[in-house]
Amino acid sequence: MKLNDAVENMLRLSREDADRIRDHREDVDKLYADMGTKAATMLHPTAEIAGFKVRPGYCTMNGAQEIPGGVNFTIYSLNATACTLVLYHRKADEPFAEIPIPDDFKIGHVWSIIVFGLNVEEFEYTYRLDGPWDPKKGLRFDKNKEILDPYARAVVGQRKWGDSRASRQGGTYRARVVKSNFIWDTTGFPNTPMEDTIIYEMHVRGFTRDASSGVQYPGTFAGIIEKIPYLKQLGVTAVELLPIFEFDEVANGHTYNGKRLYEYWGYNTVAFFAPNTSYAASAEYNREGRELKEMVQLLKENGIEVILDVVFNHTAEGNEHGPFISFRGLDNSIWYMLTPDGHYYNFSGCGNTMNCNHPVVQQYIVDCLRYWVTAYHIDGFRFDLASILGRDENGRPMENPPLLQRLAFDPILGNVKLIAEAWDAGDLYQVGSFPAYNRWAEWNGKYRDCMRDYLKGNYWNAPEAAARITGSLDLYYGVYSGYTSSVNFLTCHDGFTLYDLYAYNHKHNEANGWDNSDGANDNRSWNCGAEGDTDDPAVNRLRFQMMRNAITALMCSRGTPMVLMGDEFGNTQYGNNNGYCQDNKISWLDWSLLKKNKDFFDFYCQIIAFRKAHPCISHSLPQAKCGLAQVCLCTDNPDDHKITPETSLLGVLFAGYNEKTSGDDVVYLVLNPYWGAQTIRMPALPDGYAWGIAVNTADPDGKWYREDPAYLDAPEYKVPARSVCVYVMLQKA
Repeated sequence: MKLNDAVENMLRLSREDADRIRDHREDVDKLYADMGTKAATMLHPTAEIAGFKVRPGYCTMNGAQEIPGGVNFTIYSLNATACTLVLYHRKADEPFAEIPIPDDFKIGHVWSIIVFGLNVEEFEYTYRLDGPWDPKKGLRFDKNKEILDPYARAVVGQRKWGDSRASRQGGTYRARVVKSNFIWDTTGFPNTPMEDTIIYEMHVRGFTRDASSGVQYPGTFAGIIEKIPYLKQLGVTAVELLPIFEFDEVANGHTYNGKRLYEYWGYNTVAFFAPNTSYAASAEYNREGRELKEMVQLLKENGIEVILDVVFNHTAEGNEHGPFISFRGLDNSIWYMLTPDGHYYNFSGCGNTMNCNHPVVQQYIVDCLRYWVTAYHIDGFRFDLASILGRDENGRPMENPPLLQRLAFDPILGNVKLIAEAWDAGDLYQVGSFPAYNRWAEWNGKYRDCMRDYLKGNYWNAPEAAARITGSLDLYYGVYSGYTSSVNFLTCHDGFTLYDLYAYNHKHNEANGWDNSDGANDNRSWNCGAEGDTDDPAVNRLRFQMMRNAITALMCSRGTPMVLMGDEFGNTQYGNNNGYCQDNKISWLDWSLLKKNKDFFDFYCQIIAFRKAHPCISHSLPQAKCGLAQVCLCTDNPDDHKITPETSLLGVLFAGYNEKTSGDDVVYLVLNPYWGAQTIRMPALPDGYAWGIAVNTADPDGKWYREDPAYLDAPEYKVPARSVCVYVMLQKA
């Protein structure tokens, strides 16, 4: 498929940027080599082991990093008694050297060694740690097993999606040293406040993997670069990427009906400091992360921030029957929450739970986040099952969790967005009670649940719906920062898409291989009269009307809206609400729907633009000069402000003085989830002003959005059944 002119232009710009960055890299490499030659004469080896000249290393330089004349290796373990560095030639089956790190190279619990004469482009490495084997006490050292450096900047053998060398080699993952010399241009980065942020949740592979995407590099960071003009047209200000830390998509080995099932979403992390190399369009030996950095650079230059979905609640090692990758052989009793008999607490639902508030683990998480901010210029993090981060080593919720508090006040993380999924798989639900320290935002699961119910017709939820639309201030006070703590959403990767929300009453997860037992049963969906695809035009019209209702309500709610990739053009997962294992058309975006449902896509873009044009929705503006209240709730009678379960039509008025336009900004949102039309009386306006209708999601002529709002010619207006209308205050001509 031929790319449009805008995309071609973006590709040209990205290639020019790549050339510019590559030129800088060559200059830096030359300077670095010159410095290395001179500095190497100042750094002398003190011993020789396995034929290599070595000396004690830099204990505070975690992981493996190139230094003048050699490579510095550092690793720490509280209970290990010995540590051996294992070196491989690239892709070799057997190591070419094993270097026991002498005890006199150890400070405290940290082994550190400089190995001279290593060419970072020619070797891979692991470690062997020796120590006690006593599983009942949580000690699982095994000197015969090789472990991955927890600070590895790159994991080898993961380059080709679906073909993991580690899985073929019994679960042994090796690391590679990464050269870090990317040149950033930080001018013009957005630093968007939460009030102005609109988040687009995206799976890197699924976003462009389908051939219908028309990109040159499907399923990659480069594919996202090609779609930057599209994201700008849509109007979002941030992309939230499902996990991009290295994970092994073939680790589970499951199949269904002869087809392989993958760890597609990426929530089982193998290495927390390493980007997923299969998401790069080309091999990046010793430059891993380059394409990701270029993507971040170009997105931010175009006003779009990058938020990462991070998973610190568990690892890919699973329970006691799981693989031996890294932390289990490093210090199992420290890194994981263990029962008194040495088994694994499972508050994550994935076999193990990280012991996040142990000082060692806490420091590691801080180091990791700082690295992604400093090395990759990431703008924010969404923490999966974040309630686990507030449990103590026995799994009990803590009143003041050290990790959450430390992240809230960390100076390097001071400007990044911290977003919590404020629940876990151990029935700890903390929406509105998360230890936020006036710093954390959170996925507002109560917004999702309430508004799904309300919009499908449960009008008796009006009192709670009114609270959710106006910023959930019943939840976000005290330790929170008000409505800026609320990330509002109706759909996300976990659950139905927006189209499926109004096309299915029940989940259809048979392809996952669990007899449809997996995935949520509490979907709060409505199929509008037919389950799944239908040729009934009335059902299809109603579905898209319900979808227009949903995005209008979301964009006219106070708080930070988050949308799911593909919802903007009616993407479907065919009723699968748990596509974690589906690397196929169930999870890939079908871009042909963009053309088929262009009317809906246009409306979606217009509603996002409407939100941006009316800051009274997202901001607490100064008092409007016309005297209207900043926020006001109404029934069908504008003088009735008491919202009860009998309120079948809800009006929400936002007003304020917009200093940028030097005028009042007034928006009146009216929601009619009832199955019959209802008449409202419009609120009174000062002399010289009139109401104009900007949005009518049920307009019979398809004029769902009016860039130039149409004046109302009467004080009363009929709101169609199952519709949302939005009015704005206009000056009379």
